[in-house]
Amino acid sequence: MRLTAPPRQYTGRRDTEGMAVASFVLGLVGLVVLNVVLGPVATALAVTALRRGTPRPFRARLGLALGIADLLVLAVLLAVSHGATWTAFG
Repeated sequence: MRLTAPPRQYTGRRDTEGMAVASFVLGLVGLVVLNVVLGPVATALAVTALRRGTPRPFRARLGLALGIADLLVLAVLLAVSHGATWTAFG
């Protein structure tokens, strides 16, 4: 007895399309907030989408570039603040 339906079709390319779009969006948002988390996630999604042959390679490459830019922004901010990630007022 089977409780779940078998998959209708192979969805690998559609999944990579979503990964490419997600990497672009996360990389873009990561430029403003949470770049330490969103940068690596955007980079990993973009690399995975490109390796699996996404139908949106430009968006995946853009997500990869934005993910790397997130990490560069984080490095510049840490260098400017001399390594302090949070300073107390007072």
